Amino acid sequence: MGLHRVVALVMPPQSTFELACAAEVFGLSRPGLPARYAFTVCAERPGPVPTLAGYAMVAGEGLAALEAADTVVIPGWQRPGAPASPAVLHAVRAAHRRGARVVSICSGAFLLAEAGLLDRRRATTHWRMAGELAARFPGVLVEPDLLYVDLGDVATSAGTAAGIDLCLHLVRADHGAAYAARVARHMVMPPHREGGQLQYATPPAAGRLPDSLAPLLDWALDRLHEPLTLDGLAHRARVSPRTLARRFAGQLGVSPGRWLLQQRVAAAQALLEETDLPLEAIAARVGLSSATNLRRRFHAMTRTTPAAYRRSFGRRQDRP
Repeated sequence: MGLHRVVALVMPPQSTFELACAAEVFGLSRPGLPARYAFTVCAERPGPVPTLAGYAMVAGEGLAALEAADTVVIPGWQRPGAPASPAVLHAVRAAHRRGARVVSICSGAFLLAEAGLLDRRRATTHWRMAGELAARFPGVLVEPDLLYVDLGDVATSAGTAAGIDLCLHLVRADHGAAYAARVARHMVMPPHREGGQLQYATPPAAGRLPDSLAPLLDWALDRLHEPLTLDGLAHRARVSPRTLARRFAGQLGVSPGRWLLQQRVAAAQALLEETDLPLEAIAARVGLSSATNLRRRFHAMTRTTPAAYRRSFGRRQDRP
């Protein structure tokens, strides 16, 4: 298998953290983990690129590097009110037309919008800039609460650390949940962060932090094989079912039932990738009762079958 070529296009003044999000996920060689990506940084003109951190970085390649990219990453665009250069816009559009996946982190969505890649399409950016993006590009369907939006050929993330969420999601889409979880484990990160970005945008009413769902979520994840119910979860959390449903909606953006289904399907994905267990055994382990129910729920969530998923992502030979 050839390496997937990821090229980050940096522009002055470059945010170091947004670039580091992509470099950390796609650019590092990790012990015991097979390499899947080759990571390169380019600029409109090779040479020193000023950063927001007060130092200059050196980009060794120019825009021609985008011609060989499988994924192009725009790690922030610090001058969203100023037009990008025609050469940059042409190179990004050409990469997209050729079939490269184009990804923005944080304010990089403004460059994608200017290039016309978000016309009449869903996108997100930092919550503080969502209104500006919608006003400047009314054809973009801005989703201000989402950590990321993946349309297949184009993907956008919310602010700063949400770039890690998006990059790990892309690894999961490319190489499966188990591989992405191993990358996340090396980074000491959760493979999937719950909730949307608006939970970080404004303080809760009366300055009081909401009661965290984390203990309950950890408890439930250890018991996916059991018949968990809303009433049972509410009893564990010592609140009413209605209060628990409100907390799930406020903190995670989903209902308790939807969250449980997502976790059960994710657990089934990992078992399909890393074991040869039959579907009946996997269904029992993740609490989906039968192979028939597993197939139905799995297809509804992933738009593919367990068998097809295992053929694509079963990589037992990748184990160290």
